[in-house]
Amino acid sequence: MEDFEIYNLGDVTLQSGVILPNAFLAYKTYGTLNEKKDNVILYPTAFGDQHVNNEWLIGEEMALDPQKYFIIVPNLLGNGLSSSPSNTPEPFDKGNFPQVTIYDNIQLQYRLVTEKFGIKKISLVVGWSLGGLQSFQWGAIYPDMVERIASFCGNAKTWPQTYVVLDGLKAALMGSIGSDSTKLNQLTSESMRAVGRVYAGWGLSQTFYKEELFREMGFDSLENFAVGVWENSFMNMDPHNVLAMLWTGQHADISENSLYNGDFEEALKSIEATTYIMPGSTDLFCTADNNEYEANLVPNSEYHPIKSVWGHFAGRGINSTDNKFIDDNLKCLLALCPKG
Repeated sequence: MEDFEIYNLGDVTLQSGVILPNAFLAYKTYGTLNEKKDNVILYPTAFGDQHVNNEWLIGEEMALDPQKYFIIVPNLLGNGLSSSPSNTPEPFDKGNFPQVTIYDNIQLQYRLVTEKFGIKKISLVVGWSLGGLQSFQWGAIYPDMVERIASFCGNAKTWPQTYVVLDGLKAALMGSIGSDSTKLNQLTSESMRAVGRVYAGWGLSQTFYKEELFREMGFDSLENFAVGVWENSFMNMDPHNVLAMLWTGQHADISENSLYNGDFEEALKSIEATTYIMPGSTDLFCTADNNEYEANLVPNSEYHPIKSVWGHFAGRGINSTDNKFIDDNLKCLLALCPKG
């Protein structure tokens, strides 16, 4: 039995103008919506993740406490649970899935929140990596609705270097079919092996590898770690879903819509929510300096770097010290702690 629900959206016109037929969002909720409907936390998933990957940050006595809040975790389009290449019928199956933007994701999440639950205010939108970018997008599009934002290890757009990293992942995947786009439907899980190897060099910091911290995770060698974590996790993903999410990630920018017409600074300045921006200090993927630039433009923001050698995965729920830092900051944000 599935541990999530489906919200059917009918035929949806995407930002590209393409109509995605019978679109749907997979989501899971934790806790109970109160009578005033003002205890809502939205926690979108990141690239490659599904709702279960967010559950490390949800629990009693944590900031995201289901005894207190109604927490909604919507799955990213393309992740295999919401509308994706792997679960969409012809003619939009596999390599024919249309291009989906972060803006598209937020528009469908807005429908879920408002149509399904009748929610008008969101206490907090929070997320890691591409989930963090979605929190910025929510704040920029619906400033009157979102009271707080927390992004950890996630920028407000895909900066050029991150685009190049994602392009490297795409190139590794396409290399298995000779970079021939006419052979997209020949991609298999085996095609994902090289993608995991490429990502391994970006997901964690140089210090993590130098100090062999993978041994704390039960791996006795670098090779076993590369196979046991990176290869296996990526080979469990559908390659067509990954291509769809890579496109979404590469073209992510909270200002790429008719509201801001590409004016990134204006989009950041328009966010009214109290915002905590928590980059990983050694993140090679969503860099702290880009987050600091963004924090200086969001009017009511605080910049709280996660001092960690776990790189981008400081926000992945693996290292207890990083987890506590994120949870403590979320508790403070929800309580609106005074600065200093």
